[in-house]
Amino acid sequence: MPSQTHLKILREEIRQHNYRYHVLDAPIISDGEYDRLLHELKAIEAEHPEWITPDSPSQRAGAPPASKFDKVPHPAPILSLANAFGAEDTRAWFERIQKMDNRISEATFTVEPKLDGLTVVLHYKDGVFDQGATRGDGEIGEDITANLRTIKAIPLRIPVNSDQCPVVSGQDELPLFKDSPSLITEYSPPEYLVVRGEVFITHADFAALNKRQEEAGEKTYLNPRNTAAGALRQLDSRVTATRPLTLFIYQIVHAEGGEVPNSQWERLEYLRELGFPVNTDSRHFDDLEEMIHFVEGWEETRDQLPYEADGIVIKIDDRALSDSLGIVGKDPRGAIAYKFPSLEVTTTLNDIRVEVGRTGVLTPKAILEPVEINGVIVRNATLHNFDFIAEKDIRISDRVLLKRAGEVIPYIIASITEARPKHARAILPPSNCPACEQPIEHFEGEVAYYCVNAACPAQLIRNIEHFVSRGAMDIVGLGIKIVEQLVNEGLVGDVADLYSLSKDDLLALEGFKEKKANNLLDAIRASANQPLNRLIIGLGIRGVGESVARDLTLHFADLDALRAATQEDLESIEGIGPNIAAAIVDWHLLPFNQEMLGKLRDAGLNPSGQLTVDDGQPALLEGLTFVITGTLPTMSRKEAKEYILARGGKVTGSVSSKTDYLLAGEKAGSKLAKAKALEVKVIGEDELKEMENNVSV
Repeated sequence: MPSQTHLKILREEIRQHNYRYHVLDAPIISDGEYDRLLHELKAIEAEHPEWITPDSPSQRAGAPPASKFDKVPHPAPILSLANAFGAEDTRAWFERIQKMDNRISEATFTVEPKLDGLTVVLHYKDGVFDQGATRGDGEIGEDITANLRTIKAIPLRIPVNSDQCPVVSGQDELPLFKDSPSLITEYSPPEYLVVRGEVFITHADFAALNKRQEEAGEKTYLNPRNTAAGALRQLDSRVTATRPLTLFIYQIVHAEGGEVPNSQWERLEYLRELGFPVNTDSRHFDDLEEMIHFVEGWEETRDQLPYEADGIVIKIDDRALSDSLGIVGKDPRGAIAYKFPSLEVTTTLNDIRVEVGRTGVLTPKAILEPVEINGVIVRNATLHNFDFIAEKDIRISDRVLLKRAGEVIPYIIASITEARPKHARAILPPSNCPACEQPIEHFEGEVAYYCVNAACPAQLIRNIEHFVSRGAMDIVGLGIKIVEQLVNEGLVGDVADLYSLSKDDLLALEGFKEKKANNLLDAIRASANQPLNRLIIGLGIRGVGESVARDLTLHFADLDALRAATQEDLESIEGIGPNIAAAIVDWHLLPFNQEMLGKLRDAGLNPSGQLTVDDGQPALLEGLTFVITGTLPTMSRKEAKEYILARGGKVTGSVSSKTDYLLAGEKAGSKLAKAKALEVKVIGEDELKEMENNVSV
């Protein structure tokens, strides 16, 4: 029998979790565990309605706004949704509202992915973006207008032409509703329009962001949701502008001085026509069971989504009918959130294992008490890096919060210090490599710890795989399985040993016959003619990729000149900072690397290439910066990038005032609009090829 004392304790516990999640962006329990606490609270209050108080978490839509931003009252409540945990809960919801209004039996449904991001409310006055706020407590939010203005997906003026409508990376630029007539002519934009949406970061953009952070020696981020939330709460909007934020708009909160469609399905199309990004994964259904079948299918395939979603929102399509059903607490009766099983759990961190990557980066891996997440038993997870461990004060034997999303490796979000046992042990970075026992290097201002021994056995196979790859020495036929054979049989101890392999060595390996052995040896010999920048890429020096290798090639005549370069010489090259310069110098100082370079020189690999790049082409595009978008006639984007890099050009991912050319194909999208706005010259594939004869095209 529940008591009021238990209810008081339960409410306070939920308030604390609300505060950590919505204000601090630092939850200590999983979504599933939180849902169970809230479900218990609502069950007790349903049994004892006389115990309900105005400040109960069941009566709230969120948490109070942070004090560092001005407060913004919403023109209408920004409500939360009740949850359904499966098909039976969904049918029960429908039966309840059907009893309230017999028109529900003929109702249709709009379903939309429930994005795991941060809710925002946008105000438009006379078609111009005027103010933006967070959801806050549902009644009052935080003014984050300056930060929202940095998000390119948000139109600053509406309506926007449909061919300029922003889209999420990886989404097709197709109408959401293929056969619907234009609604923008029937319903002109209201003089005052307030819309609601969700700001988030796609999986691809999040991975690219973390890759940039890692390459720059800076801290990586934990997950897309917290990264987006943190970016929107920056006091300096210039910081927000560096984050790959996007959003979907899905609700009209308020409209004055005009009409809007009554149907939620038509409202989504109307919003899209105005220029707002709208999720093309939304669907409309006439039948309850057909809709439930679709939602259950989504639960099975959510790992394939380009963004994080923890459920599906089901709405009665007729907005007037939906609104007439009223509200229970803070939950509208006309919609419900079908929640997917939680992908977050808590478990015990039993120990750690330090792994060495191809570039020598040491990554701590968690060894966990086995735990099930959505049908998968998880025993290991990433701990990101040692700075993260120290910052979050994670210790061996701690209870930790674990997440698994999609195909992403499970990762630890935080340690639950309140449950820490007395015998918990601190985790410190090692002083020596666990694989080769060479001293570890740690550069000031960087997060990563490195083993810089190129002959480290933990790195050797991946180092060779990188050396022979298409972007480096391009040794055709030498895949990872053959590399493993060569290393495991002791035939190769570093990349230089590839050039001393004999036919007899290869014929002794399983799967090799004379023709295969001859082809591989021919490919190895041919690779000795690769230009200098390809060889530099193949060496696998930390921080030295295509762009840096090309710059080094254009400044140093050969490997001997590069080896003699000082840190000051290297830092004088645009684009090479002190950390990469130090990495290049340190790499050349190590005896085992010097020995490997000597073996390469003895094998005939000492190319010079100060004035040529990649395939020997003159550096005709030297100093020019390109952005590639759309579908080209004969080249893939990767091939176009390689073509430009091979001729000394530079390729970046976004259009800016520093962009010289936008190489555009079909379905060029928002990058084309931005290029035109910045007066960046737009060229096609034919014009790119003509630049070999006339760079001033």
